[in-house]
Order: sequence, then C-alpha cells, then structure tokens
Amino acid sequence: MTSSASPIKLIVGLGNPGAEYAATRHNAGFWWVDQLARDGGATLRHENKFHGQVGRARLSGHEVWLLQPMTFMNRSGLSVVSLAQFYRVLPHEILVVHDELDIPPGQIKLKQGGGNGGHNGLKDIQAHLSTPNFWRLRVGIGHPGDRAQVAAYVLKPPRMEEQTLIDETLDRAHQIVPQLLSGDLGGAMQKLHTDEARRRPHKAAPAP
Repeated sequence: MTSSASPIKLIVGLGNPGAEYAATRHNAGFWWVDQLARDGGATLRHENKFHGQVGRARLSGHEVWLLQPMTFMNRSGLSVVSLAQFYRVLPHEILVVHDELDIPPGQIKLKQGGGNGGHNGLKDIQAHLSTPNFWRLRVGIGHPGDRAQVAAYVLKPPRMEEQTLIDETLDRAHQIVPQLLSGDLGGAMQKLHTDEARRRPHKAAPAP
C-alpha cells in the first residue's frame, strides 16, 4: 500500500443532485458526507468554482474538506480536481465514498487505487486526476443480477431492509474517521475489515 502515512484531507461523497435522486442507491456517498458535515459542525454550501457543495469540518481534532459534486455522477471528476488543485490536495489524500454493486448491503470496504468497476463517478475522477491512486470507501448496495438492469437499479431507493443495512455500515464507517484523518490508513482498513468480517455469517463446517 502506498502513501499510508498521509492523512485524508478531502472526503468526496458521490451522488446525483436533485430531490428526485436523494434517496437512490447511487447517492450513498452523499449520505455519508451529510453525516460527517453534521458531526463536524460544517455547512455544505454551493461553490461555483468547485462545481459542488463544499464544507470544512472538524472531526476527531482534525480539519477536512467535504465535497459533494453537483455535476451529476459521470462528471464528478471536474468537481474533485477543481477543489484538489485549488487547495493542493494530492490524490492519495482524497477519499471518495461511493456505492458499490459488487458488495452486498450491510458490507463496506476501504481500499486505495484499483479499477473503477464500471462506476461512472470513479471513472471520471480517475481521468481528471490522471491516476487511480485515491482512496475509496465502497458502500455495498448489492447487484440486481442482470447487467442490463444496473442503470435502473442504482437510480432507485433501496428496499427498507437494505436501507437499514446500508445505514448501519455508514455508522460503522464513522469509527475509522480518527484514523483516516490522522494518517493511519492501514489501521483504518484493518479495523473496518476486521469488524466487517466479524459480522458476516460463518459457513457451517462440513459434517465429518
């Protein structure tokens, strides 16, 4: 893992602007940034030069920029790179929070770099930053099973039981904020994934 000693200076929540999208699966990143803003006493305000809602929060004794791009998902990179360049935030100091089809509701994972998995927000951020070397907090939303249904699936609200599970994962992610902002990214990853592993049902041992 690279750059694990660098604290996160910018947390980006991905989603689409507008009331019609607010409760949809694709806006899971917005949900967590909204929670962080409340916890950190920050007010997210629209900043034209950053093409998004921006706030400065104080969490666990550290200050961090919060950003919700208002460009729609497939142009998220414009907003991210605008703020990052202005405040001289490096890619490995950025955490992008996004919905993840390949993880079921109730699970959440942290990683640095990697592919975009077809996620248009990640794809555009990677293109604008010219590197995949930013951090990702992957919020499980599950997969509809048919690739042809993905676009409709992410733009619909989760079922009630799914929403409960997603909300619980976002609450658990708050426990690693102190490590994210102090630069202990390895510790944050270990804590989150250890806690997640404990919550997954264990397969029964085969009968002798």
